Amino acid sequence: MKKSGCFITFEGGDGAGKSTLIETIHQYLEKTGRSVLKTRAPGGTRVGEIIRSLLLTKTETPLSDRGELFLFLADRAQHVQEIIKPALDKGCIVLCDRYNDSTVAYQGTARGFDPDWTRSLCNFATHDLQPDLTLYLDIDPKVGLSRVLRLGNDKDRIESEGLAFHEKIRKAFHKIAKQDSERFKIIDASLSTAEVFEHALAKINYVL
Repeated sequence: MKKSGCFITFEGGDGAGKSTLIETIHQYLEKTGRSVLKTRAPGGTRVGEIIRSLLLTKTETPLSDRGELFLFLADRAQHVQEIIKPALDKGCIVLCDRYNDSTVAYQGTARGFDPDWTRSLCNFATHDLQPDLTLYLDIDPKVGLSRVLRLGNDKDRIESEGLAFHEKIRKAFHKIAKQDSERFKIIDASLSTAEVFEHALAKINYVL
């Protein structure tokens, strides 16, 4: 899928500080006069927000692993078609909180599905739209989950999974980093907010 803008995605374990970083980067780039769109997955569209609620809300009836995977794919397909691709076609810088790498790590590895098969489904859902840069905020799952609780936020359905689940996710992201080191860059999320921003900005400026 051809595009004229710049597509930057942000990944990380729960509590790594993605939302804070994206907001800071968004504000900085807007001040430089660039056209910037900030969005998130799941979500970003009316359909996506409904799907997000289904995915993250705890219910008495468990959501099946396959159901979870295909809900993420449905969100991704709608997100790309309705929001991301049109913005890129206009020359915008698109900052997206999570994208296909999360699905490969969470569903393709931690849920036990084949990562390569999961990646192929993601590529189908997104017309093979790939990020120009992915920033992964790396943090020990114990530290990240403790941050979530310290901020007074209730854990959502996926955050509530056991520590072993989140450790699998971290290993999966590290594997992606080795396989696609040109695109996928690791940032130490245990650093200060200011340091994380500086590291992220240096990598973003390289692709802009």
